[in-house]
Amino acid sequence: MSAPVGGSRPLLNRRLASFGTTIFAEMSALATRTGSINLGQGFPDTDGPTEIAEAAVRAIRDGRGNQYPPGPGVPELRLAVAAHQERFYGLRYDPDTEVLVTAGATEAIAAALLALLEPGDEVIALEPFYDSYAACIAMAGATRVPVTLRPRDGSFGLDLDELRAAVTGRTRLLLLNTPHNPTGTVLGPAELAAVAELAVERDLLVVTDEVYEHLVFEGSHVPLASLPGMRERTVTISSAGKTFSFTGWKVGWITATPALVAAVRSAKQFLTYVSSGPFQYAVAEALALPDTYYEQFRADLRARRDLLADGLERAGLTVHRPQGTYFITTDIAPLGERDGLAFCRALPERCGVVAIPNAVFYDDKEAGRTQVRWAFCKRTVVLQEAVERLGRLAR
Repeated sequence: MSAPVGGSRPLLNRRLASFGTTIFAEMSALATRTGSINLGQGFPDTDGPTEIAEAAVRAIRDGRGNQYPPGPGVPELRLAVAAHQERFYGLRYDPDTEVLVTAGATEAIAAALLALLEPGDEVIALEPFYDSYAACIAMAGATRVPVTLRPRDGSFGLDLDELRAAVTGRTRLLLLNTPHNPTGTVLGPAELAAVAELAVERDLLVVTDEVYEHLVFEGSHVPLASLPGMRERTVTISSAGKTFSFTGWKVGWITATPALVAAVRSAKQFLTYVSSGPFQYAVAEALALPDTYYEQFRADLRARRDLLADGLERAGLTVHRPQGTYFITTDIAPLGERDGLAFCRALPERCGVVAIPNAVFYDDKEAGRTQVRWAFCKRTVVLQEAVERLGRLAR
């Protein structure tokens, strides 16, 4: 009998050994197998604006982007990103030196962390965190230090004292996500000001994931880079997928100082090199859509949020109504449930609906044990059917 390939040593390196198959793959497969409504994975079930899809088709037909686009991204998109930042936030970026196009926000996060971290550095991230954060920190050889967002006043809040206490002499970087996935929390002015003050005081870099910037239902989104002392130390990340409902196009970007962009580009060029050529031209046109598009998009999602949130409340769950994003977090304890993962695995047979257990987004599994995340970026008729099915929980 031949020896196993690689001998006795595991094939997967130890930094990634604990991650395995994502919960999204497991739950999506469960939805397919049972014919359930999938409120687990956060992608829309309708496409974005027709004129933007046609712009992609036009780019392909015109031969724009069918071969390798420029490494930093096509000039039209970099100009559009810079114009977007100034239009909405008053932030001015040089499209040639301060904008970098990436294969979605996920690659932007990976490239930023691989570029800016050394083994042994500590990274503070808000827990529960999007699953790629932990993997990217691990790949960089750094150590993640969670600061937990805790239920407060119907939503989730950041304990600023806990954040300050988490900073040590080894802390290199703060990784923030606002609007926050999965809790739907939007950091307010006082919280952002405290984060900025801490970053300046301790000379920390900050990477901000702002992909849900146009999905804030109460108040408005404030980029951390707009606060005093933060532009020079912040890598701001966003993407087209969530704002324009073309998640499969994988077009993201970063804005930062020339030095930070150059550092991130050094890592990014060895990940995908370039991507999404024709789609970059289409996204450039999307970013220039009138304010009415953004307002209607937000109002549409707010109505769907309320439809699902009301249904979940009637089903007997505690609902943390989100201030932003695609997602609602609930607590299943009022149903007598104590394990979110077991609840989600059983839910398709009970109700014909799939959701995601929040515990997978925590290092502190107990903190999220009874939390479950639901996506409301689906057609109204689908959400209505899901709410009808979830009524079985109350019955």
